Amino acid sequence: MDLTKIMAISGRPGLYKMLTQTKNGLVVESIVDGKRHTAFSHEKISSLEEISVYTDEEDLPLRDVLKAIFEKLEGKAALSHKSDNEKLKAFFEEAVPAYDKERVYVSDIKKIVHWYNLLQEHNLLDFTEEEQDARGGEEASEQEKPTGAEKEESVEE
Repeated sequence: MDLTKIMAISGRPGLYKMLTQTKNGLVVESIVDGKRHTAFSHEKISSLEEISVYTDEEDLPLRDVLKAIFEKLEGKAALSHKSDNEKLKAFFEEAVPAYDKERVYVSDIKKIVHWYNLLQEHNLLDFTEEEQDARGGEEASEQEKPTGAEKEESVEE
């Protein structure tokens, strides 16, 4: 899942896919309705990759938060972002138990849950490539290790 191309634009609802850059900003496409818009450089535009959530230790990237929610719900949709504040806080605490309850507001939780549901509804939550990358890295490191026979050959030379 590539969150670098998915944008949140201050003052505009929903999420947007970045299509291209222009001299004055970005051309984006709404994930909800597919309409294209220009997001100008004076607007506050944030890539979801750049966003993180305060925790008791260090900040947790939004990707990891979304993955935690995805795993908790087994890939299904979350409760509505319009749900009761207490239900949202309880749900978020189950998914991300270490989040900082003083610095992460209910409005932040609503936004994250809304984003999760948008991405899930449009099949943009795909964590399999991360798992494959992690496994591929382990396999490559095991393949690079010399076997016992190779070690003996190098000693004999």
